[in-house]
Parts: sequence; C-alpha cells; structure tokens
Amino acid sequence: MRNDITRRDALALGLSAAAIAATGAPANAQSAIKAADIAAPKLPIEKGATLRMLRPVRFVQADEDVFRANAAKFTKETGVEVKVDFVGWEDINQQTAVTSNSGAGPDIIIGFSDAPHIYIDKLVELTDVADYLGKRYGGWLNLAKAYGRKSKSDSWIGLPFGATAGPLIYRKSVLKSVGFDKAPDDPAGFLDLCRKLQKAGKPAGFALGNAVGDGNGFADWMMWSHNSSLLDEDGNVTINSKETIAALNYVKELYPTFIAGTPSWNDVSNNRAYSSQEIGLTANGVSLYFSLKNDPALAAIAEDSEHQLLPKFFAPISPMSGLTLNAMVFKHSPYPNAAKAFLLFMLEKDQYEPWLNANSGYWSQPLAAYADSAVWKGDPKVAIFKDTMTSTYYAGYKGPISTATGAVRADYVTVQMFAAVATGASTPEAAAAETEQRCKRYFRRQR
Repeated sequence: MRNDITRRDALALGLSAAAIAATGAPANAQSAIKAADIAAPKLPIEKGATLRMLRPVRFVQADEDVFRANAAKFTKETGVEVKVDFVGWEDINQQTAVTSNSGAGPDIIIGFSDAPHIYIDKLVELTDVADYLGKRYGGWLNLAKAYGRKSKSDSWIGLPFGATAGPLIYRKSVLKSVGFDKAPDDPAGFLDLCRKLQKAGKPAGFALGNAVGDGNGFADWMMWSHNSSLLDEDGNVTINSKETIAALNYVKELYPTFIAGTPSWNDVSNNRAYSSQEIGLTANGVSLYFSLKNDPALAAIAEDSEHQLLPKFFAPISPMSGLTLNAMVFKHSPYPNAAKAFLLFMLEKDQYEPWLNANSGYWSQPLAAYADSAVWKGDPKVAIFKDTMTSTYYAGYKGPISTATGAVRADYVTVQMFAAVATGASTPEAAAAETEQRCKRYFRRQR
C-alpha cells in the first residue's frame, strides 16, 4: 500500500505556487480588534537608550520579517536602536542562563513559558505594562496569567507574546486506509491505530529527545492524559504515582509502533519525517501544515492532512497546552523604561495584529481581544490553534510555577523518564522513583 504524493502528482492537481494561498490572513487585513481607551503608563525613555533582544528563531519566515519591521518602526518613532537576535530553540535556555548568571548581555529575552520564574530575582517587574494591556485588550488569557505573573500574586514578571500548540496532524488518506476517520480519543483505540499505521508502513512519530517543544509536549500529553502531574496544588512532588506509572506503561506499548530514532529527535525531526512521507501521524504546531501548503511540490500533502486535539484518554478534556513566548526585562539593563516601552509597543494593536496574522496561526494570542484577528477567519484547518492560551494545563501543573518547575522542564526530566522506559533502559516503577528523586532535589535547592 502506498499513500505517497509525488511532485508529479502535485503538478497534475494544478497546485502551482501562485495558486497556493498562505495559511491564515495577510498581515495587512482589515482589523476587527476592539481596543479600550486606556491611559498608557508613563515610561520616560532614558537618554541614549539602545536595546538588544534575544528571542527564539522563527518556524514561519513571516514571524521574523514582521517582528523586525515592528522593531524598526519603534526605532523610527522613538530613536531607540533595537537589535533583535534570533537563536535556536535548544539554545535559548542556555543563553538566558548565561545572561542571568553574568548580569550582562541582552536587555530583553523572549524565553519559553515558565522561564521568568527561573530568573525571577534578576527581572524588572512589568505589572504596569501588563495591567494596561490587559485592560485595553479584553484581559489576559489563562496561560498568559499562569506564566506572566508570580505565583499567587498579581505582580507580572513576564509579558507573553503568544503560544504554539501541538495538536495531532495526520494524513487523512493514510488513516482511512487502515480503517479510521480520525484518531480515537481513548488509549486502547489510539494504540490500535498506531499499530495499524506501523503495519501499513506509515508509522506514527513523537519526539522522545530533548526537544523544547515536541519532547516536552509529548511527555506532558502522556502525563496529563493519564491524570498524572508533577506537583499537587500545594507544590508537593507527586510524579511517582500510579497515574504516572500507567502513563509509562502505555508509552512502553506505544513506542514500538513509532518510526525508528525518536529518542534522538529534536524540534524539527518530526516535521522532516512527515514532509518526506515517512510517517502518517505526529503532533506539531501549524508550521508543518503551513510549510507543506506553500510548497508546490508538497501542497497535496497539506490538502490530505488534518489537525485534531490531542486525545484526552482519561483526562476530562484534551490536555493540550501551549509553548509560550514570554518576554523578560533584566535588571542589568541600563534602559528598563525603554525596554518596557518597546514591549508595550510590540503588543499594541497596530504592531501585534499584523504580526499575529503573518504568523498564520503558529502563535496564538495572549490577550482576549486578538481572538477577532483575521487569521482565525481563514483556513479552517488553522482554527484549532485559536484558543491555545485558554488552556488550564501548564508546565508544572498542578502546582505553583517556580524556579524549580522551570528547571525540571529546562533539563527535560520528564522527557527522559519516558525515553528511559520506552527504550527499555528502565522499568516504569524505577523511572518514576528516579524522577521523583531528581525533582525533589530541584525543590530542595529552591528552598
């Protein structure tokens, strides 16, 4: 059985580059965003201010293009030079740690999700900017509040720019060929699907390597869908539980259905495997679909692809969270007002909405008003990403986010737990116990 689509097939379908519209809406689409008339905080920019920002590299080229254009617009309006450096996803954590420990380097870093909670003592408070933006644009969504504010506090230490979700993406024709219209929502049904995909030569593939988005995303899904969590509501380590062991046993069964090599996958590996038609099912942000749709040779694969929320298994809802861009201003910056003014400027409607639209659904908005952006009214296959930041699941769930929860995630502790069991290096019971001890060391150091 073959479900491959060749370049010749694509050309036969008349899928030329000119005929393939970008996912979502043009950056200059007419706005439907409502902004309240709120007085902005007074942020007198320091004399001679210049800014350097570090942020993760784009997966959608328009992300970088519009972001740079907005930064240049800020420079034109204020005279403040802004240098933006884009670095690899696997590098951002290390470079943030160096900046924090040395007390030198970029004024602003956009890290991931709970990063501000790791470096909380080194950061400028951003409450004035966050309060203004929240009142002006309909309020901050769940994930933005979870990651932007200090735990059990109304003080903001980060300004979330958006989140990318990782729902399932699959080839419709491949699933149909093995008897499924979509992925089952129960664990037995999903395992049956993956076994049949493997037998058909179009296996599933999920990252079990130290991948910021895909590795952590798979581990989170497996834990949360089995009602397992790193912590309880009071912050006690609860990883060594019957629910975690059940999740590990499930992955032990699921892993043999995967394409070979997933324990070494990074954040681009599944994109490549899906695009080259080696796999028929994975989980990913919209960038994969976007890249397929806009390549004449691969657009027919995009047409044959569908997104679906991650199966909930035993959870009450699909436990799909979002990897969040979260901006921090460091205390070592000699220009904190300029840095805050820049972030405020970038999140205002005139700059933010064109950037959101240009991202074609890859990043989902942190502020409620931006749900009316044109990008969500285009391709129905992108609409699933719209509500990413309304999720009630977050890194460190169910406990308070802290330096320790951030460090556990940055060091891929739960990813390595699942990888050890999947590859036979550890039993579920031993892996859960070892992970519990590792986690407790992080929390002891925090105290």
